[in-house]
Amino acid sequence: MTSPGAYAATDQVQSYISHPLAILSVFLFVVAYAFVMLEEKLHMRKSKPVLLAAGLIWFLVAGIAAMNGETEAANEALAHNLLEYSQLLLFLLVAMTYINAMEERQLFDALRAWLVNRGFSYRSLFWITGILAFFISPVADNLTTALLMCAVLVKVGEDSPRFIGMGCVNIVVAANAGGAFSPFGDITTLMVWQKGVVEFVEFFDLFVPSLVNFLVPAAIMHVFIPKEPPRQTTEAVIMKRGARRTVAFFLLTILTAVLGHNYLHLPAAVGMMMGLAYLQFLGYYLRMSFQKGVERERLWAINHQNKRLLQRLDTAVPFDVFNPMARAEWDTLLFFYGVVLCVGGLGFLGYLAEISDLMYTDWNQTAANTMVGILSAIVDNIPVMFAVLSMEPDMSHGQWLLVTLTAGVGGSMLSIGSAAGVALMGQARGYYTMTVHLRWTPVIMLGYAASILVHLWMNAELF
Repeated sequence: MTSPGAYAATDQVQSYISHPLAILSVFLFVVAYAFVMLEEKLHMRKSKPVLLAAGLIWFLVAGIAAMNGETEAANEALAHNLLEYSQLLLFLLVAMTYINAMEERQLFDALRAWLVNRGFSYRSLFWITGILAFFISPVADNLTTALLMCAVLVKVGEDSPRFIGMGCVNIVVAANAGGAFSPFGDITTLMVWQKGVVEFVEFFDLFVPSLVNFLVPAAIMHVFIPKEPPRQTTEAVIMKRGARRTVAFFLLTILTAVLGHNYLHLPAAVGMMMGLAYLQFLGYYLRMSFQKGVERERLWAINHQNKRLLQRLDTAVPFDVFNPMARAEWDTLLFFYGVVLCVGGLGFLGYLAEISDLMYTDWNQTAANTMVGILSAIVDNIPVMFAVLSMEPDMSHGQWLLVTLTAGVGGSMLSIGSAAGVALMGQARGYYTMTVHLRWTPVIMLGYAASILVHLWMNAELF
């Protein structure tokens, strides 16, 4: 018993899976997750049902533990789950704050305007947005990247609904694939890195398989993209002061977290919270020099007759780091809390140990890890990956990389299988739907299978 989490998930002396209250706990989790999957239909935020289920499940777990004299063990398991969540919460909160700060400084608006004004053809935009999604998501996370690239598609493709739909499918696949080879690209890869299962540089072993996952369906879809160019538009966006410095400090923050985690064995959240101080000091400088900066920009705008910038300067307010922090995806952060506690509670009751024995003892491990990716297309990849990490199956390094890959890219097979897909259904409502995505599921599955085969071939020495 190396840790409370390991005790709770796999080394528990007594299993409670047949206890009526344990069965009720599973029922509560299933019902809660049914509400999560129906989020688009019910317009109910996904955090609500899992927060309620997490509380109810742990009340039931505490009751079972009290009846069997295991209260201390249950408390240790709960404390371990809360510690894991707190580290991820702090990490993600800083990352989301930086991304929101870049958005507030209009960095993403400037990138979108640049793409719109270049006069690319539909096919060129299809590849440009896909490639950018693949390479931006490892740093900015797949959800933010998908939303940014989708804004470009909707802007330039408003005369071609078919192009917007196919482009959104391509962006979802590319963003998820790009996020699979970086700890910062997806919550699942972040969990794997923080758990210490895969080191930071080892994620790059998945670069080529992830690239194949993106390129195979994109190459097939390319044939069906309209050939004509979109209607020419002009859009001018000037970034706010500090935009480039915000990017520089974000990269420095990532470097701080990576060095601290890899060489000093500190939790990555410590380095990220230190990086939050970088942004706060930048915010202090921007606030103290606000008036001089506005006067300098106003003079430039007058000389260049830039009315858009003058209008913006009339309503400009000093940068406040707590504004982008307040706009963090709190629904996602609270949803993740509910998932961690729900899965942790079921792990204490013995269900994860049973599933681990079934999948990683009775089945072939490659088949089991491939199935994890398929499950993540139906059930969100966060609880699936957290369950695998809680099981702590005895696998080779190649198999851990495989399950990291499949959990990251498997959600691309359905529009509801990833946060990027769900978000784009809302942003490109009417253009990108579950039905539009389903038309391309066979070619996405082809890319999924190809990425697994490439990983098995290229990283054969790790198995």
